[in-house]
Amino acid sequence: MTLWRCAFAFALLLGGCTSLPEEPADAGQSRDGAIAGPAPVDDLTPLPPAPLPVPAVEIAPSVKPTDTELLVADFQRFRRMPPAELTREQETARQAFNQTRSDVARVRLAMSIAVPGGAPGDDVRAVELLDPVVKNQASPLNGLAFMVTTYLQDQRRVAGQLQTTQQNVHNLQQNLQALQQKLDALMTLERSLTERGESGAPRRR
Repeated sequence: MTLWRCAFAFALLLGGCTSLPEEPADAGQSRDGAIAGPAPVDDLTPLPPAPLPVPAVEIAPSVKPTDTELLVADFQRFRRMPPAELTREQETARQAFNQTRSDVARVRLAMSIAVPGGAPGDDVRAVELLDPVVKNQASPLNGLAFMVTTYLQDQRRVAGQLQTTQQNVHNLQQNLQALQQKLDALMTLERSLTERGESGAPRRR
């Protein structure tokens, strides 16, 4: 009995030193005893689509017209002007050229007096004004001055040919009139001779 009691006491001693396992806490209860709420659920509301990127629009800077473009526009404007207004433009261009002596003012004055229908000799004066610009190949207006000079020279050549043709036509008309007068004179002489011959011939019985 003594041995059995010793074994029993030893078993009790071992049982007192071993701690019992803790029970798992309730899933819905926190450590401090408070009841936890349901786990948060992700918001399933669909998000609006992201805006598409707008491409950047490049605005081209305004291009300033060149002197050549402005002078061509002036020449077109000069051609549509009535004589009185064109005379005022010519005087304005002449004053600007006398003040600046620039190639732009020179070409503008030449264009203003080179308009068809101007005074006789204006085309010659225009060619003389353009000659320094035509000879200066480094000038930005060299090409325009050469083109206007060529136009004026062609115009003068056509005008000369037309004048020659008109003179030839006038001479031909005068020659035709002289021939017609000679023909009329010959017909008059022939008629006169015929009448004399008939009056001098003996009458037949």
